[in-house]
Amino acid sequence: MVRRPILPAACPDAVPGGPGDGAATAGRTEGPVIPGLAASPAFDLTLRHPSEIPVLIAVPHAGRSYPPALVERMRHPSLAALRLEDRQVDALARAVAAATGASLLVAHAPRAMIDLNRAADDIDWDMVTATGPSASLSATPRPSPSRRVRSGLGLVPRRLPGVGELWRRRIDADDLARRIAQVHEPYHAALAGELARLRSRWGVALLIDLHSMPPLEPAGGQPGPTFVLGDRFGSTCSGALIASAFEWFGRAGAAAAHNRPYAGGYVLERHADPAQGLHGFQLEIDRARYLDSRLAELGPGFEPMVRLLTGLVTRLAEDVAALRGTDRTDRWREAAE
Repeated sequence: MVRRPILPAACPDAVPGGPGDGAATAGRTEGPVIPGLAASPAFDLTLRHPSEIPVLIAVPHAGRSYPPALVERMRHPSLAALRLEDRQVDALARAVAAATGASLLVAHAPRAMIDLNRAADDIDWDMVTATGPSASLSATPRPSPSRRVRSGLGLVPRRLPGVGELWRRRIDADDLARRIAQVHEPYHAALAGELARLRSRWGVALLIDLHSMPPLEPAGGQPGPTFVLGDRFGSTCSGALIASAFEWFGRAGAAAAHNRPYAGGYVLERHADPAQGLHGFQLEIDRARYLDSRLAELGPGFEPMVRLLTGLVTRLAEDVAALRGTDRTDRWREAAE
């Protein structure tokens, strides 16, 4: 696939023959270590200097680095891990980022430890013991439990349908505080920082929050969609970009749904702000389309999925670059719906 060059507007290093006209160099930084797992970073951020496209792909739910103490506390570690993880979607993200030049943020800390698509106070306090130096954490004013907490999927997941309770005992307040300080806070700081860097260069940036989902049930005589795009019902992304993504999937014959059953979560709520040039959507991918029959390891659909997503990101990079200095969100929102 040949990509047309995309140049940031009014940027001296984008002038052909200028100081930024050479090949970009890749850089990689790592987050703090995962609590209880020395030398294993909570996440890594891979980017290009200078950035080649105004796109950041973030993968919050594919972490597979489990501290032994965490596994020991789990009732059904193997089953719960498979159900909680966006299994191997990070492999898709790395391949697509390498092919397109997109920035890439990948969490290694598992969702069972802390859910990076939840607010830091979205806690089921019945899971937390008020002991140790951080006991005051569980004594702070508590908001009413959110819908996510009530369903068992708060900041630290508590239970899953068909699996039941995930933990043998409650979480110590000190442990929870470390998870927030060493994983949640620095991950979101890295995400915000990279979006700011991209916007500074391009005037606009796009966040693709990448997830995977179990196969959805057929409806109305049609098979379940391969993709679900979530933009918080039009609030987090230009409708032009959403419309472009649907057109791309349509050309490929891939069924896609909009906001249902996944509209996007805390990542979009916190980081997307179209009025400030920060666009974002959540992309859910049917795991059966790139994993094996057990939905555990990469399958024969992996390479075709990489090609499809590479084309999508290339297309959207051009589209989002064209948005700089314009406000087309309202004009295209109806088309996206």
